[in-house]
Amino acid sequence: MRTRAAHRQRRGERTKMAAAEGGGARPDTAVQRAELRALLATALRPGEAWYLVDISWFKQWKKFVGFDSWDTFGVGDPSLFPGPVDNSGLFSDAETQSLKEHLIDELDYVLVPTEAWNKLVAWYGCIDGQQPIVRKVVEYGLFVKHCKVEVYLLELKLCESSDPDNVISCHFSKADTVATIEKEMRKLFNIPAEKETRLWNRYMSNTFEQLSKPDSTVQDAGLYHGQIVLIEVKNDDDTWPRQHLLAKSSTATSRNFTTSSKSSASSYSSVSATSVITNGDSSNSYGLNSSHLGRGGSGFVCNSYNCGDSASLSQPGLCGLSNLGNTCFMNSALQCLSNTPPLTDYFLEDKYEAEINQNNPLGMRGEIAEAYAELIKQIWSGRQSHVAPRMFKTQVGRFAPQFSGYQQQDSQELLAFLLDGLHEDLNRVKKKPYLELKDANGRPDSVVAKEAWENHRLRNDSIIVDIFHGLFKSTLVCPKCSKVSVTFDPFCYLTLPLPLRRDRLMEVTLVYADPQRRPVQYRVVVPMMGAISDLCESLSKISGVPAENMVVTDVYNHRFHKIFQMDEGLNHIMPKDDIFVYEVCKPSEDGSEYVTLSVYFREKTMRQSSNTSGTVLFGQPLLISVPKHKLTVDHLYVVVLEQISRYVKLPLAEEQSTPCSDKGTCNGSSGVAEGDIEEMDHQDGGQEGKEKLSEIECHSDGCMQVESTRDLQPCKKQHFTFSLVNSYGTSEINSIVEGKILKLNAFSTLAIDWDSDTRRLLFDEQEAQAFEKHSSLLQPQKKKAVVALRDCIELFTTMETLGEHDPWYCPNCKKHQQATKKFDLWSLPKILVVHLKRFSYSRYWRDKLDTVVEFPIRGLNMSEFVCDPRRGSYIYDLIAVSNHYGAMGVGHYTAYAKNKVNDKWYYFDDSSVSVASEDQIVTKAAYVLFYQRRNSEEHLAPSPPQEECDGMDTN
Repeated sequence: MRTRAAHRQRRGERTKMAAAEGGGARPDTAVQRAELRALLATALRPGEAWYLVDISWFKQWKKFVGFDSWDTFGVGDPSLFPGPVDNSGLFSDAETQSLKEHLIDELDYVLVPTEAWNKLVAWYGCIDGQQPIVRKVVEYGLFVKHCKVEVYLLELKLCESSDPDNVISCHFSKADTVATIEKEMRKLFNIPAEKETRLWNRYMSNTFEQLSKPDSTVQDAGLYHGQIVLIEVKNDDDTWPRQHLLAKSSTATSRNFTTSSKSSASSYSSVSATSVITNGDSSNSYGLNSSHLGRGGSGFVCNSYNCGDSASLSQPGLCGLSNLGNTCFMNSALQCLSNTPPLTDYFLEDKYEAEINQNNPLGMRGEIAEAYAELIKQIWSGRQSHVAPRMFKTQVGRFAPQFSGYQQQDSQELLAFLLDGLHEDLNRVKKKPYLELKDANGRPDSVVAKEAWENHRLRNDSIIVDIFHGLFKSTLVCPKCSKVSVTFDPFCYLTLPLPLRRDRLMEVTLVYADPQRRPVQYRVVVPMMGAISDLCESLSKISGVPAENMVVTDVYNHRFHKIFQMDEGLNHIMPKDDIFVYEVCKPSEDGSEYVTLSVYFREKTMRQSSNTSGTVLFGQPLLISVPKHKLTVDHLYVVVLEQISRYVKLPLAEEQSTPCSDKGTCNGSSGVAEGDIEEMDHQDGGQEGKEKLSEIECHSDGCMQVESTRDLQPCKKQHFTFSLVNSYGTSEINSIVEGKILKLNAFSTLAIDWDSDTRRLLFDEQEAQAFEKHSSLLQPQKKKAVVALRDCIELFTTMETLGEHDPWYCPNCKKHQQATKKFDLWSLPKILVVHLKRFSYSRYWRDKLDTVVEFPIRGLNMSEFVCDPRRGSYIYDLIAVSNHYGAMGVGHYTAYAKNKVNDKWYYFDDSSVSVASEDQIVTKAAYVLFYQRRNSEEHLAPSPPQEECDGMDTN
């Protein structure tokens, strides 16, 4: 017996090792833990390669090795063995292995350095035919260097100037140079090495710009996702083909401007401006004068804004902004600022020129202010219907690396950066004095507020402070000694919370125990911060299935990604998760102990490259309950056959010899894509069970459990075999021994392995995926509650108790206390920017609140919320709105704005501008609101705090 046990143990080890193709012996879990922990702490260094690993596989590995201190109970458990590294969940297309869009670090994947990847592959192997996802570390920023792994490469569309219709898409890193692109294009279009070439980018339908600096990076050159790049080959007579176009144009002029030679770290200063060709006309397309070019570091503006419809005249300010690749967030914020009259007048009248602060260490040498000024002048010139803010975006990306790429960002975050950057670039204070903060110590609020405002103005004095800054009053009270601390702080915008929903809607699929019923999809209402048990109770009310008989699972790629416990929080379930609830009955009257097993469908495949076999998962997994004393291969075969008989059709002869085989359990695979197959290595350890079938009776209204076994009847053939596998279904743990009681634990995982021919003949794919929709999905959803803007303001000014992780240090008690905190508004600015906090974040949950907030178009009275007793009248009218449509991290930004020339409303959607009416403006998409104070000219002088406008210390 000892010899047999040892043999089984050795065979199990061989089976696990077979999952790692060519992998050497794995060290023990402690060594794996230590080695990976050190490598994952490696700092990012430019040029290094890092690898993406699917978060699902990585979490499974962490469980197996006990990586997290709070999750060590299953260390080394064979059922947790992760199998070969599997990134199939990251691919949108299994064949091309192209990445899904909008993948998020630490939520969809983890990044590991090269050495860590090599170790994981050596220990576990990787799925056959699956290419590693390797990406380079890229450095962003000009002054503040910022490294990040470039997960999404930039797609450029390459073509020859002589054949612009033959376009080839290629991907490049933002750190690649123009020379790299040229080399690739020479190879793609078979251009001889001796031929001279030059590159052009096309960023509008009729606008081309020469890429004249080979050592410029893709990022510095301002190339964006989807940009068309042309390569032009010099003629044999030493002329360029495009020169012939210019010669034919009667308006052809070729101007090459040279910027001032003043030193600058900008790659755009002290260089020759590249020429731009628009419809065969070579010019700088902006008409710069020497004052624009003479300031150090600003030479880049010579061809920043190439425009369409240059011959046509339009209303000043009604100028769209081209989308450069996920830049709608920037366009929305810019249109709102552009339609802020006092700020736009300041730039159009060139008042900024005398106030640019190039020496402010907190600023950007005036370059953000100058870039913004040039863009505003172009928008308000009345000559173009739209412009491409390409160089403005490049400048922003140089100083704020988070905006340097082409992924969707937040319009409010860009707005905050831009207001701060403009303030520091235009700060009239050349040398900021050191100021010591004083405690209120019982002094009157008016005195402390005046002191705080004057101190703020001693260090911060700009057009942004004049227009956008206000003053908060913050009151903290110690719960122990009743110490009251009052401070006054400036702000630049109000971030208002929205009243949180108390519940959420979830769509789940209920898999009934009755083998004749298809799964049914339900929509249930559950508490926002509820538990899995709340979901079961809610589902029980409309389905009639007892809550205690439910098991809630997250199904992903034909396997159970997670099986939830009743006390787990619903915040672990993301909106995109496919949630299946299985009806699994509890022990019946005879007191038998039941075990619930997970069952996966696998198809055996043969590799083309070798004679080894592998498997792919398919179909919808099962959950079955079986009495422990009947855990044999014969009995399991009968039980599984019973559950799947709705969509596995046996030959007639077998049906006649198998009384229960026509009663199938409903386990459809709604929401699980059949195409998402994943291949695993394995050894065929499943045993062919005895060719007998158990006749079973199902009691308790057809629950998924077997209570009796009658006479075994002969069966011609078993159509599948069993393997004991890990919870990921990628590797076998042990062989299944026929004729003996199997020692399986709760939620052990079995695989039923099919050969390809049997699956094709017997498995009805269409019926397996079939499901029904409950009337709860068809019922109109309750109209969402409408919230008034004043409700948000009242919520903002409501007293709250600080959390245990955010205590306040009481100077009297000499310790941190959970004090009460209250915000009040002391003074408000001329332009009030209101940010509606629609996005909420937690470790497991990211959500957008799409509540409709009712806000007034005109006559917003803020006077009642201002606590300064000497306050004036604070009446505001709306002038602009930044909108966000869609879900968090994706979606689209637009803007509504009121034109200061004709007082009419317009809708700005990237390059498109259209007339709008006031009744269109208040929607659930409203995200950032811009209000202008009425008759507030007298409040521009910043002396008394109650008449000053302002906020937020921008240091």
